[in-house]
Amino acid sequence: MLNIALNTFKEIVRNKFLYMILFFWFIFIIFSLSLGQLTLGNAEKIIVDFGLSMIEIFWLIWVIFVWSQLLFKEVEWKTIFLILSKPIDRYEFILGKFAWFSWTIALIVFVQAALFLWVLLLKGITIDYLIIMSLIFTFLKLEILLALVFFFSTFVSNIVTVLVTVMIYFAAHSLSDLMDLAKRTSGVGLEYVIQAIQVVFPPMEALNIKDVIGSFKNFEPMFLALNSLYAVVYMALILFFTVLIFNRKKFEN
Repeated sequence: MLNIALNTFKEIVRNKFLYMILFFWFIFIIFSLSLGQLTLGNAEKIIVDFGLSMIEIFWLIWVIFVWSQLLFKEVEWKTIFLILSKPIDRYEFILGKFAWFSWTIALIVFVQAALFLWVLLLKGITIDYLIIMSLIFTFLKLEILLALVFFFSTFVSNIVTVLVTVMIYFAAHSLSDLMDLAKRTSGVGLEYVIQAIQVVFPPMEALNIKDVIGSFKNFEPMFLALNSLYAVVYMALILFFTVLIFNRKKFEN
């Protein structure tokens, strides 16, 4: 599994798209330093929302549109046959790649978060626990997306993987709005349908607390802990089914 992780790291380093993201992130840092003078109203909230959103958007693009190609490249370039011919189980192949991508996300998100918090300090913005939790929740959302990309990549094409993952991401953020609509229209049947869908869809909305930063601070620690646990369990289940499907997959040489 260590060899798979190291080979995966080499793939990441060679990918020029990563450096493009990092370049635009530094542009964002420079822009954020002057954002307060360019905005009207609550400049502090705008800077916080903008920074948290950019971290998520940058990595959303990276995870969905770049890493969705990884398994397909292994098959297309026939390198997967060389890997699987070695004394290595298929679950080690999946978990090895997932583990190193996760460490890559964690490392760079940590660097981005440190720069973001530095910007907040320079602007005199108070860093409360909701900002820290929002950064952690962003990482968990990216991990779930990565697990979904691996899952769909085992049995559908690259384009379908991208489309389905993007649809799930946006739909998962909209379920709470649909539930509110169902309650206002007294659609009891619709409420049950949405509740059933919420069980299947990733808990993206439960991890989306950046919108309330600066206006609502009554989250109980248990609420944040349970949402984190929910995200980890969901990700583990997706990886379990990914390994299950990948173990049954046949590759044509």
